[in-house]
Amino acid sequence: MTIGLLSLLIWLPIIGGIAVILLGGRFGSDRWLSLGVAVTTFVLSLPLWAGFETGTADMQFVERMPWIRMFRAEYFLGVDGFSMPLIMLTTFLTPIVVLAGWEIIKVKPAQYFAAFLIMEGLMIGVFAALDALLFYVFWEAMLVPMFIIIGVWGGEQRVYATVKFFLYTFFGSVFMLLALIYLYLQTGSYSILEFHQVPLSLNEQILIFLAFLIAFAVKVPMWPVHTWLPDAHVQAPTGGSVILAAVLLKMGGYGFLRFSLPIAPDASQTLDVLMIALSLIAVVYIGFVALVQQDMKKLIAYSSIAHMGFVTLGFFIAWAILARTGQDAGIAMGLTGGMVQMVSHGFISGALFLCVGVMYDRLHSRDINAYGGVANTMPKFAAFMVLFAMANAGLPGTSGFVGEFLVILASFKANVWYAVLAATTLILGAAYTLWMVKRVIFGAVGNDKVAALEDVNGREFLLLGLLALFVLALGLWPAPLVDVMNATVDNLAAHITQSKL
Repeated sequence: MTIGLLSLLIWLPIIGGIAVILLGGRFGSDRWLSLGVAVTTFVLSLPLWAGFETGTADMQFVERMPWIRMFRAEYFLGVDGFSMPLIMLTTFLTPIVVLAGWEIIKVKPAQYFAAFLIMEGLMIGVFAALDALLFYVFWEAMLVPMFIIIGVWGGEQRVYATVKFFLYTFFGSVFMLLALIYLYLQTGSYSILEFHQVPLSLNEQILIFLAFLIAFAVKVPMWPVHTWLPDAHVQAPTGGSVILAAVLLKMGGYGFLRFSLPIAPDASQTLDVLMIALSLIAVVYIGFVALVQQDMKKLIAYSSIAHMGFVTLGFFIAWAILARTGQDAGIAMGLTGGMVQMVSHGFISGALFLCVGVMYDRLHSRDINAYGGVANTMPKFAAFMVLFAMANAGLPGTSGFVGEFLVILASFKANVWYAVLAATTLILGAAYTLWMVKRVIFGAVGNDKVAALEDVNGREFLLLGLLALFVLALGLWPAPLVDVMNATVDNLAAHITQSKL
């Protein structure tokens, strides 16, 4: 096997991160080398999009060679319409995170930037791995850089938040490993594609589904295993919050698409009411929780949980549609809506956490009451903040509307009450987001510290401008993203409606 594009995208940032650590910041290498590696990785990822064939559900850019022969584990990589957009999202956001910490990180900057580069390679490995053992190695390894990022550069309670984050995610992963080992014993292989085809009884499927559910629900996170996320966000540095919300949470949604739905379709059908209920609780209840928050980071963190509830709702609404209509016409719509929501949420949540970071760098407070009238002193920043807030509330013309609209439409096909409860996010999302914006951005200048604020500099304007561009582009013209995933969505929809019993 010759080293292919996916291997390059995985190992270039990992090796680059190690080089940054070894150089230790000598010759200014920590920032410029990190930015060079991150930008190069993004540029090298562009052929994934340009060369991707939209009319097929087959894995593309495949690389395959023996890895651990004793267990028939392989170094097996490939992408489809689900994984490729998430890899592009990862490579796009990493240079933004590096630039976001350019002037702010004073303590051990080489290690800080290296941790993000190494984590980028590991996250791409999760999305590209088609061997379950390889997937698990990348899945577990990516916890280490985030553990370090929060634990070293986080806030005053960073140790508590870090340990809680690690214990929750590691606990869930143990059950996933048990499920992967069981599937290996059934197939004699760790190939995820072979897992999709293995016949399983309903009891086997339910146990496997529940094992995956524990792992992926923690990562999304779904209610009631969501409590680690607000603490992690509040204590994490700005770059850590951006990557945590924009990419790491998507690992759970991706896991449902790659493992739970195709491997255990009958269990998914049996437990669909449970999954829909948990999703709607996240949308409605967590929306009310967000409404009463005074810490901007914590408010956006709860908002992320509510919006990720739309993702899981779109994925598991399929069988409710079949039960009511006897047709599978709305299944692809729900899956597409969930995927679009994942990508959109990556841009919007990353942008909102970046906005909070811009204000925190100046005022060293995340308390909503510490602000007021920011638009009077930071008009450019205020324009960006309002745009991202509107997108978070699902304003038509922004990316936040597209995924939510498709999921609500699919929910109508299943049950009108599902749709009504899901649609409350349009009210609650506007309530907590615009209530925050009103108190922070508009009105009279709140105090002397706000009066002394300086507007965004060129670096900050570039970062927020790039995110704004993608939020608007995806909202006004979602067709390129939808076209990329159409064949994969249709293939999964056809697969999960065929019983394995």
